[in-house]
Amino acid sequence: MQLTPRQLEIIEIVKKYEPITGEQIAEMLNVSRPTIRSDLAVLVMLGLLDAKPKVGYFLGSRATAAGEAIKRLHEKRVKDVQSVPVIVRESTTVQDAVITMFLEDVGNLTVVGEQGELTGVVSRKDILKLTLGNASAPQMPISMVMTRRPKIITVAPEDAVIDACAKMIHHQVDSLPVVDESDAVIGSISTSTMAKVLLELATSEVSPQEPDRGISQ
Repeated sequence: MQLTPRQLEIIEIVKKYEPITGEQIAEMLNVSRPTIRSDLAVLVMLGLLDAKPKVGYFLGSRATAAGEAIKRLHEKRVKDVQSVPVIVRESTTVQDAVITMFLEDVGNLTVVGEQGELTGVVSRKDILKLTLGNASAPQMPISMVMTRRPKIITVAPEDAVIDACAKMIHHQVDSLPVVDESDAVIGSISTSTMAKVLLELATSEVSPQEPDRGISQ
């Protein structure tokens, strides 16, 4: 069910001033109490608001849970959710890179130098572009097709997950290498990782409180 702008505004008012009576909410909205009676009833029914007689309205369990989920999302760091990167060397052939992608079931590979430093990334699309109509492509080194520094977008382990997500959306990439201060690759974070994080937050158990719907304010 999609909430109306007024219902969303009511939630914001309650969040800021809870507990608050229906009359006080109506006054802040510059409407009469009967005008918002149905809005309040819907919000209580949905669990977004709770109500207590002679006390007022306050945030319901669903709204509180959503707020907690958003807070936890902002607190999560890349190091908390990063996965083990699938790494190849610059000298790895395109054929071996394709086999690695298949065996590891990934869409991107991280390319590192002799000291484990990040030197490039390569995607399925990159390899496809090289191999189409090119019989010698399988034996070429992956360094011939990889994207090199400084065009690679990276994240640090202490970066917020939400910031990593913003980078992926802005740069339209499916994954990002995680590098430390020495530029060594220590992890990877992908859109699949983001989906798992969001699913975890969305399905985390919250102890709901049965709202008291007997308010008469």
